[in-house]
Amino acid sequence: MDMMLWNLILSMLVLMLGYFLREKAEDLQRMNILLNRTREEIAKEYVTKTEAHHDLTRILDRLEALDEKLERLIRS
Repeated sequence: MDMMLWNLILSMLVLMLGYFLREKAEDLQRMNILLNRTREEIAKEYVTKTEAHHDLTRILDRLEALDEKLERLIRS
């Protein structure tokens, strides 16, 4: 009788632990999906370092051209 009661108690504990762990695994999977979606959204909104460098280079080249034109205007 004692062995049967002990088996019942242990089985209930294992059942509760399994239920708890399954619930936590589902939460972890849901959080992982949300994290991946967040990473995708952030990647859509921000530029990469190479894109920013390319744009800055174009702006600086254009400013240098305007500076040269302004100097020619002043000299003439």
